[in-house]
Amino acid sequence: MNHNNHQSQQSSEGRHDDDEASLSEFLASLMDYTPTIPDELVEHYLAKSGFQCPDVRLIRLVAVATQKFVAEVATDALQQCKARQAAVVKDKRDKQQKDKRPILTMEDLSKALREYGVNVKHQEYFADSPSTGMDPASREE
Repeated sequence: MNHNNHQSQQSSEGRHDDDEASLSEFLASLMDYTPTIPDELVEHYLAKSGFQCPDVRLIRLVAVATQKFVAEVATDALQQCKARQAAVVKDKRDKQQKDKRPILTMEDLSKALREYGVNVKHQEYFADSPSTGMDPASREE
């Protein structure tokens, strides 16, 4: 029994060393990686939240995590959009849809973000609101 315990402990230590080596390799690879989200932007928002770090690898790690989050939200929003448009097509079977490209709406994005705990509040009719700076009556046509 003691022999099995010793083997288990050695194998656990071996996995720990492998994990540490993999992490070191990954962090080193971040030095050669150019993230979609620029380092300066990540640094700006980290500094705004009170976090400062001179290590570029950590900045890029945050950029990669942010990029993954944005990609997941966009994918979920696209799924919401497709489900919504499929429901509309079922309601209007007699009319053929000319343009089958998905049209992503704020509603789709809001639903996707809600799944991640982010609540978005937006105006229902933004174009004609006073906050746009234009009075609907004064527009040139």
